[in-house]
Amino acid sequence: MAEQLRLMAVHAHPDDESSKGAATMARYVDEGVDVLVVSCTGGERGDVLNPKLQGDPEIERDLPERRRKEMAAAAAALGIRHHWLGFVDSGLPEGDPLPPLPEGCFAVQPLEVASAPLVRLVREFRPHVMTTYNELGGYPHPDHIMTHKVSVEAFEAAGDPTRYLDSGEPWSPLKLYYDVGFSTARMMAFHEALLAMGKESPMGEWLERRNQADAPPERKITTQVNIVGWMDRRDAALRAHATQIDPDGWFFAIPNEVQAQTWPTDDFELARSLVDTELPEDDLFAGIRDRAKV
Repeated sequence: MAEQLRLMAVHAHPDDESSKGAATMARYVDEGVDVLVVSCTGGERGDVLNPKLQGDPEIERDLPERRRKEMAAAAAALGIRHHWLGFVDSGLPEGDPLPPLPEGCFAVQPLEVASAPLVRLVREFRPHVMTTYNELGGYPHPDHIMTHKVSVEAFEAAGDPTRYLDSGEPWSPLKLYYDVGFSTARMMAFHEALLAMGKESPMGEWLERRNQADAPPERKITTQVNIVGWMDRRDAALRAHATQIDPDGWFFAIPNEVQAQTWPTDDFELARSLVDTELPEDDLFAGIRDRAKV
């Protein structure tokens, strides 16, 4: 009898899970995989980004609680389980020079302090696969960069019985992936698809920035999971984060039927693997399925 496969996706803030790999998670849920999303922070220092809700005093009065409810609705849309890691949002510093990060926030925690609850959770949930962000955070938000650090630390330390004592029985996840949802190739494909439809493209400015000399290098896409049939679930999760996502914004600029023809996959970079696998892959559990036996 096959053991149930388990996937853990580690994110910085509520709403990140819905914009990065969400359709893949919905697909795996439907295929019987146990999927757990971990939010490292509560998004406490975020703003109301949806222009339709800006200026509403009731929303702005208790935005953290509103975001918790939005996260619950997004989790229900995707069918996943969810866990708050319990750290406080660091905010996105602005200015020149940049101001210091707030005292006690997630990004200023010592690595072992920030990683300890995730190590414990990995040992409890026992994921076969973990997903998170690359060393640049996907984009340079301090919480995203810290999320990368704690995810790598948990992946490497959770199976070591000499580390994080009293944090549960050791468990070694088998694969770690970084999300590559915003590759230049994918954004260019969508940009050209919109222009071919006679529509304006919101990706033009983004692509110009990507072509600048100081832009970070492109990530290697090793794994592409077909998400045709699960894009609507992703969109429902995105819309659940009503304070963060404009329902008329660029996330929804391309009809899903066009996306299915233009770029029908969620994309990932295999960062660590303790199993043999042949690249490129079309499954995050490639090399694991035959091993997951009881």
